[in-house]
Amino acid sequence: MIALAGTIISSTLIFVIFRLFEKYKIDTFQAIVFNYFTAFICGIILYSHELSAKIWVQLDWLPYTLLVSILFISLFFVMGKSAQKNGVAMTSISVKMSLAVSMIGMILIYNETITFFKIIGILLALSGVLLISFEKNKTTSSTNSLKMLLVLFIGSGILDLALNYTQQLVLTHLTPALFSSFGFGLAGITGTIILIFQAYFKSVSIKFKNIAAGIILGIPNYFSIFLLLKSYEVIDYTNSSILAIVNVSVVVFSAVFGFVIFREIFTVKKGIGLIASLLAILFLYLAS
Repeated sequence: MIALAGTIISSTLIFVIFRLFEKYKIDTFQAIVFNYFTAFICGIILYSHELSAKIWVQLDWLPYTLLVSILFISLFFVMGKSAQKNGVAMTSISVKMSLAVSMIGMILIYNETITFFKIIGILLALSGVLLISFEKNKTTSSTNSLKMLLVLFIGSGILDLALNYTQQLVLTHLTPALFSSFGFGLAGITGTIILIFQAYFKSVSIKFKNIAAGIILGIPNYFSIFLLLKSYEVIDYTNSSILAIVNVSVVVFSAVFGFVIFREIFTVKKGIGLIASLLAILFLYLAS
């Protein structure tokens, strides 16, 4: 249970750290770049024993690694901005409810059976995200905030689907843990190229506090995945049960941090959205 508790804490910390970036004037993008190098190093250290020459013989996984790396860095950037603009609670719900999007994709790609629980779970997930995203105020700022939540909802679902598809149909000699690590590394390289462009054309300087913030973020970012994989190995539950427990716990703890610690605005509509999201996870778990 230590691994399970660890992945819940690590996943929740990611949203909290992003929220603190605004307070300490951290450049979110710079921190994200160094976060991915940190996550890559953690992955190589922990899984170096799984490296073999065979992974370089068949490179079918390489295009998928590039796709995942782009999704990693772009979605993480949006997540950071959303945590600052929309709050920890609302951002975590959008990210965790994306499992409905990935489930729709799996139904289409793998011809999975459509069940009552799947339909109800997907509808509840969509309803939850729409309820917490909708704003009566149609200013540019509120519209952009809505877009961020929807991008996270759809984009995170596509990322989960891409990771699942790669693990199921593409990977042979390369393990999922190392595949994720390589994705982190490529995301860091992609971000570095962008930083060089910004430094040359926009005179943007890289500050030490942003590097330090990235290292702090990278540790829970990697361990949220590492400990989830460990949970699958050591806990005698089904994978869907473990994922449901993690998603529910992260949504609940993030909501507590958001509404209590960060004094984020709580409305009846958001409360209903939170309940719908938790019920969605329950129904999608039952569907599994």
